[in-house]
Amino acid sequence: MADSNPANPPAQPAQIQIALDEETAQGIYANLAMITHGDSEFTLDFIYVQPHQPKAKVRARIITSPQHVKRLLAVMQDNIARYEAKFGTIRQSEPPPNVPNLPVH
Repeated sequence: MADSNPANPPAQPAQIQIALDEETAQGIYANLAMITHGDSEFTLDFIYVQPHQPKAKVRARIITSPQHVKRLLAVMQDNIARYEAKFGTIRQSEPPPNVPNLPVH
């Protein structure tokens, strides 16, 4: 039987207050992502490739745990499904560019 004693209310999850400064709120555009991983972390590089330019710049790098990447994948799949239910299927016109040897400086 569950403890219904008012002196012992169920634990409430901690609430996190997230701060978003003005510069970060502007966002950064990226049209390519490269993902690498080791045994304990994933590295996600978000890159902007300009048309007809031989160089591209990493705009942001996120390093995180495998567990967080798996949670991120699940929430991204859920959001894509909800987006497509509302706006229609996202079409991919071409496969992403193959840039495995893009130097990172």
